[in-house]
Amino acid sequence: MEKLKLGVLDLAPVLNGYGLEDAIQETVRLAQKAEEWGYEWYWAAEHHDLEGLACPSPEILLAHIGARTNTIRLGSGALLLPHYSPMKVAESFHLLSCLYPGRIDLGIGRAPGGPAHASMALSGNFLQHVAEMPDSLRSLTELLTGEYRYEGEQVTARPMPKEPPKVWMLGTNTKSCGYAAEFGTGFVFGHFMSDQDGSDILKAYRGQFKPGKLRASPETMIAVSVICAETDALAEALGRTSKTSLARTLVGSPERILDRLREVQFTLSNDSFLIVSPLQDYNHRLNSYRLIAQGLL
Repeated sequence: MEKLKLGVLDLAPVLNGYGLEDAIQETVRLAQKAEEWGYEWYWAAEHHDLEGLACPSPEILLAHIGARTNTIRLGSGALLLPHYSPMKVAESFHLLSCLYPGRIDLGIGRAPGGPAHASMALSGNFLQHVAEMPDSLRSLTELLTGEYRYEGEQVTARPMPKEPPKVWMLGTNTKSCGYAAEFGTGFVFGHFMSDQDGSDILKAYRGQFKPGKLRASPETMIAVSVICAETDALAEALGRTSKTSLARTLVGSPERILDRLREVQFTLSNDSFLIVSPLQDYNHRLNSYRLIAQGLL
């Protein structure tokens, strides 16, 4: 098997009575430590009007983290495209790509990311925007590749970087993987959010993939929830304190986590993983990522 390649998917949680400002500083600390420990990616999720989560704007958080790291790739996991103009998304991620050349990933999702009224306050009729997703993805692709025209006139999402962001689609179903295949993006399967193992979805993506200017061949990642501690017993004890279902969470010592990830790697023919932590203590969360890195990287 190929060597596992790991990244961090950070929901920017507000834990244990910490303030929002403290929570943001913990996201920065996690990204810096992830880089130190050899992780390849740090991706920030987008949520709206959810009290326990601190990041509504991944692009702003990534700009801040980019100035405090050196090599780790920075991405959105995911930027929720139905809420936004493709032009604005392309401009923002082009600017990030100019600030941090060769380090930017644009992960796209199509979920609302919050309560219904927050979605309406943000962008109006969300369901209508979801139905327009193919047009939005087509426009975004053309903007990222310098081929977009509006009423016949060339429109450029400046600044145009030497190395554009790598584009990914995130999802848990055939609709999302179909978009990824049609528009030639990478695909991230949300293993921790799905009741499926993802084999049929990834097979469909790889079989339907259309090469294009964004990517010449299919590329996949799996987003998995992990709780790691020095021993299986300690990890299981920590798992009982987490505020999430453990049905889709990998729990154990570094050795057990390695075995579980290898199983997923074998089943899904996938070498790249984004690790999300459901732990409710920042130090335990950091330790979990550290132990995974020491055991797997």
